[in-house]
Amino acid sequence: MDLKGFDHPGGPAGGGGTRSVKVMIAGGFGTGKTTMVRSVSDIKPLTTEETLTQASADVDHLIGVADKTETTVSLDFGKISINDSLMLYLFGTPGQERFWFLWNGLFKGALGAVVLVDTRRLASSFRAIEEMERQEVPFVIALNVFPDSKDHPIEEIRDALDISPHTPVVVCDARDRASSRDVLITLMRHLKERSAVALEPR
Repeated sequence: MDLKGFDHPGGPAGGGGTRSVKVMIAGGFGTGKTTMVRSVSDIKPLTTEETLTQASADVDHLIGVADKTETTVSLDFGKISINDSLMLYLFGTPGQERFWFLWNGLFKGALGAVVLVDTRRLASSFRAIEEMERQEVPFVIALNVFPDSKDHPIEEIRDALDISPHTPVVVCDARDRASSRDVLITLMRHLKERSAVALEPR
């Protein structure tokens, strides 16, 4: 895919060198954010996972993710070169409600986001979508496939999440590098299309 013409919305087109873009990987608790950053990053990612303990049982709700043993307590960081002219810096957000106060700082400078969704637990990603809309950060929805996920039509998922018809919804496997990279390319395409629309004469 040719993304050499990609630029910040409203920014100057053309020019040489490598453009750097900050992208958030967001979603609810246990939706696969750390897994995606790990699978797709060109470098060894920085992660801040800590072991879940009995002391957190009353605040970290494990319904649907009972096998989860670790949790992100700050952020995950990685980077990937989409091509010779575009570098993405990936910031994975913590999913539990008690760490949501960290999100505001992570939003600063983000050009776009991937919201990972577990179709078995749609409600777990509502807050992430609300924050993207409130902060006016363009995003795509990535339906992370788990072994026992049911196959729901995309339009049913879109309606359940109450998102714009212009917001891309794709299916992915966050464990797979190629699949995760395709999600990021979908986001870049979405940002490029939004930029082109914003620059159209009125």
